[in-house]
Amino acid sequence: MRIVVALGGNALLRRGDRPDAAVQQANVDRVVTALAGLAHDHELVITHGNGPQIGLLAMESAADPQLSRPYPLHMLGAETQGMIGALLARDFHNALPGRRIAALVTHTFVRADDPAFERPAKCVGQVYGEDIAKSLARNRGWTMVRDGKGWRRAVPSPRPASIVETETVHELLNGGTLVICAGGGGIPVVADQDTGALTGVEAVVDKDLTAALLAEEIKADFLLVLTDVPCVYEDYGLPTQRPLLDATPAELRRVGFPEGSMGPKAEAAARFVERTGGLAAIGALDAAYEIVHGRSGTLIRPDLTAG
Repeated sequence: MRIVVALGGNALLRRGDRPDAAVQQANVDRVVTALAGLAHDHELVITHGNGPQIGLLAMESAADPQLSRPYPLHMLGAETQGMIGALLARDFHNALPGRRIAALVTHTFVRADDPAFERPAKCVGQVYGEDIAKSLARNRGWTMVRDGKGWRRAVPSPRPASIVETETVHELLNGGTLVICAGGGGIPVVADQDTGALTGVEAVVDKDLTAALLAEEIKADFLLVLTDVPCVYEDYGLPTQRPLLDATPAELRRVGFPEGSMGPKAEAAARFVERTGGLAAIGALDAAYEIVHGRSGTLIRPDLTAG
């Protein structure tokens, strides 16, 4: 099968991890170990989150006295794609001798009039206490929102419209290459209506929605969304919590999930299945092989009774 794998941001930096290079390398080792078995049997395209990394770079950029103004988010997104892509590519080279591996820095078209630009909602960076969060909002003009027990910076997250480098990804896959791309949802760009010239914008695209769009564009058979829970749960964290192991897109949407966690993953899976008739699944990173073979995770399948 042709599988698009969407790695959660916690695959590289889990909540509470120090953002050290050695920590990220150890987590990348775990990712590659979990996916190597699938890579032997299937065509893989791997996407990844970048929330912790882009937040760290944004903080460093804002605090650098040598800069007249901080680097824009689209440039920081490019930096994180290059860094994370290089870590993954190197480990896959070691784990899959002789296999072609390519890490691409890719761009994602968004609409300049997307209302998300007026409503920052995508959390990036680390979790802060309330006092520090208020200070950052006051001194740096950041939008801070509650995330769990703390506060994080929120940035605009327009919906992906298309991926600039889709044909390149297609060609690499057809040549037997394992492709790493669309990291952090891709570098958000808008195109000039007259010239087609690309311009980066101050935003971070949701990586799960981009992964679903990429999977649709390259005619993938399966979208695999990997996170830090073994499956999707109804009433997560409540006494009534129960696993949801099999669902159609409509059934998944009826449950309703938080926008800051499972919501985008569920929507991405549902959208891919609806638009392509393929399969999607959501589950834990370490169970990736078992999820694809139907032994773990939540399967999202077409509604064969619809229509």
